[in-house]
Amino acid sequence: MGFQIGFKDVVDIFLVAVLLYQTFKLLKRSGAANIFIGILAFIICWFLVSYVFKMELLGSIFDRVVSVGAFALIVLFQDEIRRFFSRIGSTQKWSALNYIKRFFGNSNIEQDKSNLDLIQIVLACRNLAKSSTGGLIVLTRTNDLDFYLQSGEPINANINSRLIENIFFKNSPLHDGALIVSNRSLKAAACILPVSKNQSIPKRMGLRHRAALGITEQSDAIAIVVSEETGHISWAVNGVLSVNVKPEQLEHFLSQELMK
Repeated sequence: MGFQIGFKDVVDIFLVAVLLYQTFKLLKRSGAANIFIGILAFIICWFLVSYVFKMELLGSIFDRVVSVGAFALIVLFQDEIRRFFSRIGSTQKWSALNYIKRFFGNSNIEQDKSNLDLIQIVLACRNLAKSSTGGLIVLTRTNDLDFYLQSGEPINANINSRLIENIFFKNSPLHDGALIVSNRSLKAAACILPVSKNQSIPKRMGLRHRAALGITEQSDAIAIVVSEETGHISWAVNGVLSVNVKPEQLEHFLSQELMK
C-alpha cells in the first residue's frame, strides 16, 4: 500500500508549520531562539535514533528524556508561555466587542477626550526630550497591570503634560520608575517593571528601555521611553522597540493603536 497524503494531512502540516514559525518569532524576541533551535535538533536526533536507525539503547535513553520533556519546557519557557496565553486572552483580539461598544456609546465625545489625552502625553514627551529628561510612560490597553501599579505611588490624576513633566523632573522623588496611565488617568508613578531578558538588546540601551520591552513582552501595553542621555523618544509594543521617533510619529502611532 503506497504512502498517501490527503487534504487533512496537508492542513495538518500547514498548521504545524505556522505554529512552529510563530513560536520561533515569539522566542526570538525574548532571546530564547537558540534554545528553541536546540530543542528542534534534539527532537530530530531522537526521531532518527528511535524510528529510522532503531538504536535500542540510545533510543531508550532519548525516550526517557522526551517523556519528561513537557515539564522541562514549562520550566525553560515559563515567561514565554505566560506571554502567549496573555496574548490569547487579550480582549484586544476580539475587536467585535469594541465595535459594539462604539455603536451603543457616544463614541465621538469619548474619542475627542482621548485625543486630548494623547496630545497631553505627546506634548510631555516632546518637552522631556528637549530638556533631555528621562521618562518611562506605560499606557495600558486590555491587560491588567494592577500588580505593577501596587509597586508605585498612587496618583489618580487627570492626564496633564505639566504634571507628567514634574513627575520626571530630575530632583523629583518619583522620577525613577514608570508612570502608568490607565482609563484616561495617571494611575501611579515610580512603578517597578519587569526587565527584558532579550540578549539582542544593544548595550547602549539603558534600564528604561529594557523595562519598556519587559512590560510589553508580558502584556499588550504600550511603553514610551525618553532617553536621558540622548533625548530621543522611543516606543515599545509587543516586545518590539522603535527608537528615535519624532513627536508627530508618536502621536500618529498612539492614535492608531489606542483608537482601535
